[in-house]
Amino acid sequence: MAMRTLKQPGPVHPERITWFRGQPQPLWFALPAGATLNQALSEPLAAAGLQSATLVLTDVALSPFRYVMPGPADDASHVAWFSAPRAPDGISRIERANATFGWAGGKPLVHCHAAWTGPDGRRRGGHILPQETIIAEPGEATAWGFADIRIQAEADEETNFTLFQPSGRSMPGAAGIVARIRPNEDVVSAVETICGSNGIRDAAVRGSLGSLIGARFTDGSRIDDHATEVLVRQGRVRAGEAALELLVVDMQGTVHQGWLQRGENPVCITFDLVLEVAAAGA
Repeated sequence: MAMRTLKQPGPVHPERITWFRGQPQPLWFALPAGATLNQALSEPLAAAGLQSATLVLTDVALSPFRYVMPGPADDASHVAWFSAPRAPDGISRIERANATFGWAGGKPLVHCHAAWTGPDGRRRGGHILPQETIIAEPGEATAWGFADIRIQAEADEETNFTLFQPSGRSMPGAAGIVARIRPNEDVVSAVETICGSNGIRDAAVRGSLGSLIGARFTDGSRIDDHATEVLVRQGRVRAGEAALELLVVDMQGTVHQGWLQRGENPVCITFDLVLEVAAAGA
């Protein structure tokens, strides 16, 4: 069967996967209570002179907290959109969040997808609004940053969204890759393409997030919503073969989890990917 696809509103970009190779800098830093999520995540990275990064957060308390979920588009100008913003009353606690750090209009900005437990005890997920969400208790974040690869929010003609897009000059042999995967490309196959093109046999996926057209898992389960918000829980490449375990949020905010079936999980709008090359013998 042919892989699912969506017809985007604009012309198909000829380059379906964009990547740049650079040296990742691992960082661990505190998240101060009272700061917005955007401030808490982006300010230490900008102060370190980094132009892009991927981040992972666990067990972080948020209040006030605002988020949106994937939703249908209102018209043909987009293939998908977002739900109305939601703001639960009380503390929500992140189970797992991945974020991409970049720049918009000359200011640092993060794009964050997460799964969390709400004040009512229910597990939900979606796209956090980082400039309207506050760190309620001190927390921690892990990041892998790049000084020479920039991620910039730019208008994307194909999807009609403003999206994070990487740019820079690749460093042959460097231990990291920052990539963007465009719509209708299978995300597992794309990871293998990137590694194959760079002569990489073994790597780890760090952070990373995006959207898929539904989802198909190796255990046979599936999500049929045409737009989902996703984040990588764990990912690896071994002997050139990729495996990705994702948290996938459907249009009802329900969080699904599983290993993706190769060749069956096309990108909906975009996918931000960071790879760290495994050390010899690792």
